[in-house]
Amino acid sequence: MSSHPNRALLYTLIALMQVFWSANFLVGKAALREFPAPLLASLRVVLAGLIILPVILPIYAARTRGAGATVRRDLPMFALLALVGVAVNQFCFVIGLGLTSVAHSALIIGMAPIWVLLLGAWRGLERITARKLAGMLVALAGVAVLNLERASGPGPTVAGDLITAVAGICFAIYTIRGKEIQHRHGTFTVNAITFALGGLFLLPVAVWQGSTFRFAEVSAAGWMGALYMAVFPSLACYLIFYYALGYISPVRLSTLAYLQPVVATLGGALLLGERVSAALLAGGAIILGGVYLTERGR
Repeated sequence: MSSHPNRALLYTLIALMQVFWSANFLVGKAALREFPAPLLASLRVVLAGLIILPVILPIYAARTRGAGATVRRDLPMFALLALVGVAVNQFCFVIGLGLTSVAHSALIIGMAPIWVLLLGAWRGLERITARKLAGMLVALAGVAVLNLERASGPGPTVAGDLITAVAGICFAIYTIRGKEIQHRHGTFTVNAITFALGGLFLLPVAVWQGSTFRFAEVSAAGWMGALYMAVFPSLACYLIFYYALGYISPVRLSTLAYLQPVVATLGGALLLGERVSAALLAGGAIILGGVYLTERGR
């Protein structure tokens, strides 16, 4: 894997990606106060697909001139990435976020390096060692601790945590399988096609959910939240993520998200009034320790 010609630029982009993704938990939770979860989830992807077409397609056309046959050959893979890595991933993220807390969602999404490692090992891209396996077990133990204490009344649910885990696994699939074709088509092409197709996959859900929804009652802040989710944690972060994959291994890149759960948990407590329990702090520390051990295990 080649080194980046400007490491400062690369890690600045990765830092921005982490900021956008950290804020996504808070913005999404706030937007769910005004949109039903299935509508917000589908609207986010449809908006992203509509935005990326006029912005990215000219770049895509310039980069793929004469490579139409290659794109057509990989169309089934693009469809898989769009369905699993964009549509199902982002749909489950929003649905799960609506059923659990910001902190739980961020910690479970923070386990992405484990899913990436497992899928990478299955594809022959990574090797599972005893230390990595121990790290996985520690992280899973952290999830168990995380669920020892549940707040009374509305709060984190097991269903929300499980749905969020599905979102994390889908993103891991997107990471591993997308890297296999990213070198043939480039970051812009992969993201343009997958988000356009992802928007098409979720368009029926958006139409169904929106047919009876009173859009006029949504505040300006609610619309800004939906637009933020479509542009920054979706389009911008996916572009940065795939760009960085050209220089950093999937597992290593995934583990650079350690601060996301910390920032999201603090934001959830300070801005949204979410409860921070002893089980949350202990479970979160164990999960992050397990993820760290998994990434460092040789």
